[in-house]
Amino acid sequence: MQETELIPHLFRTEFRKITAVLCKLFGIENVNIAEDIASETFLSALEIWPYKGIPENPAAWLYAVAKNKAKNLITRDQVFHNKIAPLIISSLPAGQEMEIDLSAKNIADSQLQMLFAVCHPSIPAEAQIGMALRILCGFGIDEIANAFLTNKETINKRLFRAKEKLRSGMVAIEFPPEHEINNRLQSVLTTLYLLFNEGYYSESQDTVLRNDLCLEAMRLTYMLVDNAQTNQPDVNALLALMCFQSSRFEARKDENGEMVLYQDQDESLWNQELITKGAYYLHKASHGNSLSKYHIEASIAYWYTIKKDTHEKWENILHLFNQLLAIEYSPIAALNRTYALSKARGNEVAIEAAEKLNLTTNHFYFTLLGELYKDIDKEKAKENLLKALDISKTQADKHTIQNKLDQL
Repeated sequence: MQETELIPHLFRTEFRKITAVLCKLFGIENVNIAEDIASETFLSALEIWPYKGIPENPAAWLYAVAKNKAKNLITRDQVFHNKIAPLIISSLPAGQEMEIDLSAKNIADSQLQMLFAVCHPSIPAEAQIGMALRILCGFGIDEIANAFLTNKETINKRLFRAKEKLRSGMVAIEFPPEHEINNRLQSVLTTLYLLFNEGYYSESQDTVLRNDLCLEAMRLTYMLVDNAQTNQPDVNALLALMCFQSSRFEARKDENGEMVLYQDQDESLWNQELITKGAYYLHKASHGNSLSKYHIEASIAYWYTIKKDTHEKWENILHLFNQLLAIEYSPIAALNRTYALSKARGNEVAIEAAEKLNLTTNHFYFTLLGELYKDIDKEKAKENLLKALDISKTQADKHTIQNKLDQL
């Protein structure tokens, strides 16, 4: 692999590790300095590798450079030397030289502890996702802006305010105390759930980016499962949900980038390995007494991995949606329930339930009504699809809706 390909790849995988370890060492209030050192490390690689060649172990080279830059900062920078270095040094056993630990275990621990810090309840949800993408996933500001369909200035302001909250609140980069971990874990799971959904349901046209968002959410969730303190039923249920959903990723768009609806997907493109993993983690989630929305959504997603239409399948999905709405009502879940209702009880019953929702600003609402009406009243089907076409935002959605209109 050439350095022009290798360095961007390593930036995505190693930037977050270096930043997390240095943040843990320097404190959350110095997150910008940690990011600067990580960035300067990659600039050094860009300057040196094209002339001297790629080192035998590129990641180890990056770690060594990052360590040296951090140590130089601590010893030479006046502010660090007078204010921060003494705090770091005072925490060391007598006579022990300062060492920056970039071992695999400390990297994993630092990233998880950073995840809890980033997902602090004082930080707004969208800022938590942005911070997670930047610090824990190695996304650039441009990429984050693209994911949120906004501009760099908005993202920079959002991240600045979030960092200020962490700084002023003196949030520690550490695992919460055992008696708090369950409550704090819920904030972490919410952020990972939203991060995954940002990729899976994103309106961005960047397919690679959408896929990366999902994979990063899964990577962080795997880390929670691999840690004894956070390997809990809710975490396994969320990971199961992610596995089931991402198993159909390749089948959701055709070669032209247009959305392929569930009933039209090529089942041979579904990733059976991920479906098997999803079943494994859903089984692990069944231990204990808790029943979270992640358990129910994972169970719904499991039934969707069975392509064949059966009465048992749709009755089970309908029952699970009823449970989900009882635990945590959301208009989108209620809308999704009406599709299952149509399959289990017929379109007329589903139309009655759907129209009560009155989600007139949501193009999926009108798209579903168009689908439900098509065999009952073609004029009403057309009317609803035209409304959906009018308020849909992306070209992919507009193509999907136009195809339905053409079929009428």
